Amino acid sequence: MSQQYRSRPSGNGTPLSEAYDTALLDLDGVVYAGGHAVVHAVESLGAARDGGMRLAYVTNNALRTPDAVAGHLTELGVPAEPTDVITSAQAVARLMADQLPSGSRVLVVGGEGLRVALRERGLVPVESADDAPVAVAQGFGGPDLPWGRFAEAAYAIAGGAAWFASNTDLTIPSARGIAPGNGAAVEVVRIATGAEPQVAGKPLPPMHRETVLRTGAERPLVVGDRLDTDIEGAFNGGVDSLLVLTGVTDAALLLAAVPHHRPTYVDRDLRGLLTGQPEVTAEDETFRCGGWTATVRGDALALDGDGDPVDGLRALCGAAWTQAGDAACELDTRTAVARLGL
Repeated sequence: MSQQYRSRPSGNGTPLSEAYDTALLDLDGVVYAGGHAVVHAVESLGAARDGGMRLAYVTNNALRTPDAVAGHLTELGVPAEPTDVITSAQAVARLMADQLPSGSRVLVVGGEGLRVALRERGLVPVESADDAPVAVAQGFGGPDLPWGRFAEAAYAIAGGAAWFASNTDLTIPSARGIAPGNGAAVEVVRIATGAEPQVAGKPLPPMHRETVLRTGAERPLVVGDRLDTDIEGAFNGGVDSLLVLTGVTDAALLLAAVPHHRPTYVDRDLRGLLTGQPEVTAEDETFRCGGWTATVRGDALALDGDGDPVDGLRALCGAAWTQAGDAACELDTRTAVARLGL
């Protein structure tokens, strides 16, 4: 192939929990949604951990502290220590500390997780633009963040403060559905100021750097539900990834993925950590996985057969990604996706 791109999900005859030493797990939409564990998450993570795989929880959500996140995980039945948690608040605090003198005042637009991370790096959180901050740190503040916080950020940035954002995820999954994320709040400040923040979170290098420094993983596997953060972050870091279908990415989005959004593996949920991954084979432009075959017919994807719907999705990925090459698939996927029932 003249272009370097992933043309189908990979197979692996070894359970992923044995093939990789550390799972770098996203939280929202992967381990939990709102206050509840995602189906099969608790038992799957327990089995992977008992088998020797290290579990690290890597989240773009900067709202809560690592202690709070670890406590929530333990309550759900996934024992975790604060040192197992890596947040975008920690990544943006390190990014800021690399550029600002110790003791610098930073206006915080976000939650306690961001304030704690800044203090750990020797920076001083303040609440008002009148406190003469040299920088603004913006992270997810939850649904009750007062609108006036965005005004304070705009005043400080207009006064010359540098602007940093923990992440720019436009949406975040919750127990009730998809809600606006920190990226939506960043857009509010961007519109008001015309400025551009430095961003630390997935998929950008500061978050990958923070994760590597804190976990020391040698054979990491990124596990996530988002193509534009988890999977792209793995691509940027040169590591393998597992996409689970328990969060924001559905089958249609996956089939249309551009090369840097195509995961190494695809599975329904975290049970995929405990198994090998089936091969997707190709012959005469027909892609097979399990009991399914996928091909391109005219301007649409076609799917035949039966069996595990995720095998059908893997076969469809082979047909769609190969046809698209180094671009996004523009084929009609509706009929094929409907057959899967995912």
